[in-house]
Amino acid sequence: MKIESKQKLIEIIKLARGSMSQRAFGKLLGVSATAVQMWEKGVKVPDTENLARIASKAGYTMEELISCIDGKPIPETSDLSLILRQIKHMPLAQVAQIVQAAADRLAAVAEASGDQAKAS
Repeated sequence: MKIESKQKLIEIIKLARGSMSQRAFGKLLGVSATAVQMWEKGVKVPDTENLARIASKAGYTMEELISCIDGKPIPETSDLSLILRQIKHMPLAQVAQIVQAAADRLAAVAEASGDQAKAS
């Protein structure tokens, strides 16, 4: 594997892991923390099954992951599709923050609409 490809894979693994510890991420995938550490150092490459899980966790399809590692452009997907894919794999605490932000925004829009109705 080329150095650029290894670096890109390392970035994607770290993106997929997010704020999880290597141990927690390894447990999620059914591998040791040492395996995750070796992947992130570029010493070893995850097997196909774990690559698919990593791709999903990072918000990519397996095809997108391979394209990205090969340095090819990833086919454009809508921002909404990407966001929804990422939300599916986020820790619940992060999903709760997103829901709270959305609720705050909707409340602000409702309040602004109510103010406009009163002014009319």
